[in-house]
Amino acid sequence: MEAIELNKKDIYKGSLLLVNANHPLPSDYQPTMLMNIPHPSDSLIYLEKVAGTELMRLLDDLQLIDEIQLVSGYRTYDEQKEIYETSLKTNGQTFTSQYVALTQCSEHQTGYAIDVGIRQETQDFICPYFPYDGISQTFRTKAEKYGFIERYQQDKERVTGISHEPWHFRYVGYPHAMIINTLGFCLEEYIAFLKDFSQENPYYYRDKKQYIKIFYVPMVEDYLLLTIQSDQVYQISGNNVNGFIVTIWRNVHGN
Repeated sequence: MEAIELNKKDIYKGSLLLVNANHPLPSDYQPTMLMNIPHPSDSLIYLEKVAGTELMRLLDDLQLIDEIQLVSGYRTYDEQKEIYETSLKTNGQTFTSQYVALTQCSEHQTGYAIDVGIRQETQDFICPYFPYDGISQTFRTKAEKYGFIERYQQDKERVTGISHEPWHFRYVGYPHAMIINTLGFCLEEYIAFLKDFSQENPYYYRDKKQYIKIFYVPMVEDYLLLTIQSDQVYQISGNNVNGFIVTIWRNVHGN
């Protein structure tokens, strides 16, 4: 068995962080590791390394990647603040509150969010054009296979607090993207849903090759000790709320 010690700071690490107006990032938050996403004719776009690697695989899968523009990835605290204040002056309070998050409340500060648009001569930085047909819809359909979800859907505005953003995609990893889409959840609903599944009574997802076990561990003290079989492949992500989501992979035929 392997004993893993987790502390309160670990709640703010991982691809399943819930970031919104009710759950801001810590003021000193820094993503763990960033990578530049090479893409034709785009400005420098950075994402967290795993998210960036999967985005590149997704774009390669599409083959027609020149048609898609990477508009905005990781943003620093100062960059998000500038975008918010500029939008207030240019677009007003109503528009800004619908489409631009306050500093510490933006997923872009995690490095797990990417805004994309159909490549065109003039692109709206805040609301890129990304319709529900053609190559953009193909991107949207394939995204879950690589761990991405369309984060702000039209019928979830009351839950997310953000208006419909068909251009904004969030990396949550596999199989979480598949589960979220299958159950028709937004990320807020998924994080709440997982709280009902403990290490003793986990949620199970099965694909053709693996059983995947998922459960929630609350953070009730300053640290906790989590025990997992040493021969299992696992991932632990904080949820930026009050605990951790543990994902364990096991082959269908054996460990």
